[in-house]
Amino acid sequence: MKRPMTHPMIYQFRLYVAGEAMNATLAIANLSEICRTHLPGRHVIDVVDIFREPKRALADGIFMTPTLVKLSPAPIRKIVGTLSQTQTVLLALGLADLSQ
Repeated sequence: MKRPMTHPMIYQFRLYVAGEAMNATLAIANLSEICRTHLPGRHVIDVVDIFREPKRALADGIFMTPTLVKLSPAPIRKIVGTLSQTQTVLLALGLADLSQ
């Protein structure tokens, strides 16, 4: 009997930033590094510039930047800041078990 192929869980993130400000650049770089290290090949990052899409940010309830939202897998989690404290970010997003 064939065993069903299991697909790796894909983590979907949306990062809201304000243009090319220093904290936006840091948040993008830090999130990219966290994903490369802890979720290689298992992540999707959507960056939303609130200056270009202000209505989307308001509709999504984003009032501070940078704000990271883990969309999937559930539950949805949010964290605000430059994401420079890797362990704190992993814990806040419910990904602490990936740090081992």
